[in-house]
Amino acid sequence: MSNPFHFYQPKLGHGLAHNPLKSIIAPRPIGWISSCNADGVANLAPYSFFNVFADSPPIIGFCSSGWKDSVANIEQTGEFCWNLATKPLAQQMNLSCADVASAVDEFELAGLVKAPSQLVKVPRVAASPASFECKLTQLIRLESADKQPMDNWLVLGEVVGVHIDKAFIKDGVYQTIAAEPILRAGGPASYFGISAATEFEMARPSMRDIAP
Repeated sequence: MSNPFHFYQPKLGHGLAHNPLKSIIAPRPIGWISSCNADGVANLAPYSFFNVFADSPPIIGFCSSGWKDSVANIEQTGEFCWNLATKPLAQQMNLSCADVASAVDEFELAGLVKAPSQLVKVPRVAASPASFECKLTQLIRLESADKQPMDNWLVLGEVVGVHIDKAFIKDGVYQTIAAEPILRAGGPASYFGISAATEFEMARPSMRDIAP
């Protein structure tokens, strides 16, 4: 009987048309990160290696492949903002991904209006329905299993301020689907959205539920 699984060792290559890791770990939330350098020049860039890691205090993080402007700015200032990338803002988000010089303000490049933050100096994306003001907690250079340093940088920050468009709050509950978040998928240009058709509910079981 033939083996139904494709097995590979990442260090030897996957042998497929596109890296399957990014298709399997998908869809992924987008870390649309705004930052400023020490001179106040704004930067805005999306990162698909992003998530939330703690809730009290809230800690979010993103990982950059290479020492990019976002990482350099956050190291300098200790501050950044996360902005929710949505379907109506998809084209602007994509434009902010352009490989441009450090002096270029991606807000202006993408035609986005800046909104002031309250607790950090970094501007937010005014049109985004939700954004977080963050203070840097850790900046970690990743290592491989054999302890070799990698050119990958994990940025972790505490969320110190949260902005939510009131239009997306109903009966005290934030309406995730209504905000139309977009998520990065596996293919070279693939993104996903979410809808009520894909939503389902499962309550966390108690010991009483699973006891024999």
